[in-house]
Amino acid sequence: MARWLPRSTDLTRFCQKLNRVKTLEDDMMETSFNRCLSTIDLTLLGIGGMVGSGLYVLTGTVAKEIAGPAVIVSFIIAGFASLLAALCYAEFGARVPKTGSAYMFTYVSVGEIWAFLIGWNVLLEYMIGGAAVARAWSGYLDSIFNHKIKNFTETHVGTWQVPFLARYPDFLAAAILLVATAFISFGAKVSSWLNHVFSAISMGVILFILIMGFVLAQPKNWSAQEGGFAPYGLSGIMAGTATCFYAFVGFDVIAASSEEARNPQRAVPRAIAFSLGLATGAYILVSVVLTLMVPWHTLDPDSALADAFYRRGYAWAGFLVAAGSICAMNTVLLSNLFSLPRIVYAMAEDGLFFRVFARVHPRTQVPVVGIVVFGLLMALLALVFDLEALVQFLSIGTLLAYTFVAASIIVLRFQQQKVDVPAPAAGGRPSPEPHEGPSAGELKEYESFSDKLQLVDRDKSKEHREPGQLKAAFEPYLEFLSDFYPGEVVTVAVVTLMVSAICLCSILVFGNTHLHLPTWSYSLLLVLFSLGFLLSLLLIWAHEQQRSTQTFQIPLVPLSPALSIVLNIYLMLKLSYMTWLRFAVWLLLGLLVYFGYGIWHSKENLREPRPQRVSARYVVFPSGSLEERVQAVQPSSQPATGLPDTDTDDCKR
Repeated sequence: MARWLPRSTDLTRFCQKLNRVKTLEDDMMETSFNRCLSTIDLTLLGIGGMVGSGLYVLTGTVAKEIAGPAVIVSFIIAGFASLLAALCYAEFGARVPKTGSAYMFTYVSVGEIWAFLIGWNVLLEYMIGGAAVARAWSGYLDSIFNHKIKNFTETHVGTWQVPFLARYPDFLAAAILLVATAFISFGAKVSSWLNHVFSAISMGVILFILIMGFVLAQPKNWSAQEGGFAPYGLSGIMAGTATCFYAFVGFDVIAASSEEARNPQRAVPRAIAFSLGLATGAYILVSVVLTLMVPWHTLDPDSALADAFYRRGYAWAGFLVAAGSICAMNTVLLSNLFSLPRIVYAMAEDGLFFRVFARVHPRTQVPVVGIVVFGLLMALLALVFDLEALVQFLSIGTLLAYTFVAASIIVLRFQQQKVDVPAPAAGGRPSPEPHEGPSAGELKEYESFSDKLQLVDRDKSKEHREPGQLKAAFEPYLEFLSDFYPGEVVTVAVVTLMVSAICLCSILVFGNTHLHLPTWSYSLLLVLFSLGFLLSLLLIWAHEQQRSTQTFQIPLVPLSPALSIVLNIYLMLKLSYMTWLRFAVWLLLGLLVYFGYGIWHSKENLREPRPQRVSARYVVFPSGSLEERVQAVQPSSQPATGLPDTDTDDCKR
C-alpha cells in the first residue's frame, strides 16, 4: 500500500508549486496599456470609489441606529484604520507598478495559490458590488419619480416569487451597467474624463450640503435633552466604526490602475493619501452637519440628508442631494467596472485564469474582452438577482485582501533582493564574479542529481548584513537563529503572528457570547495569545529590513501592518456565519479553477526547469578557510560504496 502514497520529494515539489512567487520583469514600466493617468486622475478615481451612496445613506443609518452624533468619532477611527491598509497598498503600488492590486502584491511576495484566491475573491466582490450599486441607483431614481418605474415593470412584466431572485427584473439597473461598460471600453482616458465630470458634480453637491448645513446647524441637537453626543456609549462608537470602515474600501482602484499611471512611483502614494484624506474629511463633516441640522433620533435612515433639508423647510435642496447621490453612485460604478477587468487581465496574463481575458485592444489599449464579459455578467446580476443577501459578502473579500497585503509588506521588507545567477559554462564549474569572494555571503548554485544544491558561507560579517538576517545587536542573545537562511525566521514569525491574531480576535469576539468562557480562562487566553502576537512582532523586528528605496515606504514596519492585520481579522470574525458559508463555497469553486487550469498554465510553471538526465553529481565540501572542494561522485546508476579517490586536478583545496 505504501507504493501508492506520494513520495516526500513529490509533496515538497507540489508545495513549492503552490507557494512560488511571481518573477517580475527588469523594466516594470513596460506595459501594453496606455500610461496616461496623472495624480489628479488617480485621486478622483479613488474619491469616486469611496464617496458613493454611503455618504448619503450610511451616515444617517449609523447616526440613528448605532452611534448617535458620535458617528463622527466612528468615522475618525475608521479613517485611521483604513489608512493602515491604504499605506500598504501605496508602498506596493509604487514598488510594483503593475495592474492587479492585492492579487499582484500577494503573488510577488507570498505565493501563487494565495494570490489566486485573493484575486478570485476580489473578482466576486467587484461583480456583486457593481450590481448592488446599480440597483441602488435604480431605486433612488425610481423614488424621485414616485416609484412609477417599479409599478410599470410589475404591471407589464410581472413579479417573481423565487428564492435568491429579485421581486421584479430591474431593467434600469442593467441598462446603466451596459452604458457604463461601453464607456469603459473606449479607453482609460475616456473613463477618467467621465469620472471627472461625475466627481465634480458630486463634490459640488457635498460643498453645498456643508455650507447650508452649517448655516442651519443647531448645537442644541447634541445636548443632553436630545440624548447627548454619544447616547450608545463606547460600544456604539466601536460598532459604528466597524460599519463605517466599509465606506473606505474603494481606494484599491488606484493600485489597480498603477500600470496606466504616468509616474506610478510618485502618483500612486500621493493619490491614495489625497483621496483617503478628502473622503475621510467629507464623511466627518457631513456627519457633523447632519446631526446638527436635526436631532439624530429623528433621522430617516433611507434618505437622511434629503429628509433633513425637507424638515428644515428647504424641500428644493432634496433634488440637489438626489442629483449628488446619483452622480456619486455613477463614480462607484465606473470604479468597479474599471478595476475588475484589469485584475482579471493580470490573472490571465500570468496564466492563472483563461488566456482570452489577457487580450488588449490595440487601439484603446484596454482589456476589452474582460470589460465586455464581466460588464454583461454584472448587468445580469443586477437584472434578476436579489443582492441584499449577498451584499455582506463584499466585506469578507475586501478584509481578506487587506490582511494578505499587510502580511506581504512584512515579508517583502525582510526579503533579500532576487538576483539572477549566471549559468555555468559547459564542462566547467561556476566561477565567482570578480567582486565575489569566498566570504562575500552570496548564494551559490551548483547542478546536482535532482535539484540545485545551494550553499551559503557562514561569514558573520558585522559590517554589512542582508535583509532577513539577525541584527548584530541581538546575535549574542539569539545566536541559534543565525543558522537559518535570511528571511526564514521572519516568514515563520509572520505565520505565528497571524495565527495569534486569529486566536486573540476569536476570544474577543466569541469568548463571552458563544464560548461562554469563565472569567479566569478568558483572561488567561487573552494574555497568552497577546504574548504570542507581541513575541512574533519582536522576533520580526530583530531582523534586518531592506534599506530605504526611492519609492514610498510605509513607516513603523512591522508594527503598522501588524495592527492592520489584527483589525481586519477582528472585523472578519464579526461577520455572520452565512457570510462565511458563502465564502467557503466560493473558495471551493476557486480551488477547482486553480487546480483544473491555473496551476498547469501558470507562467511560473513554464519557467521551471524540466528534469534532465545527468551523468554525474557533485558534492561541495566547505573547508575551514571558506574555500570549496568539489569531488566527483559516481552516478546513481553505478554501485558506489563510498566516495572515490580524486586527483589534485579534480579538487581545489
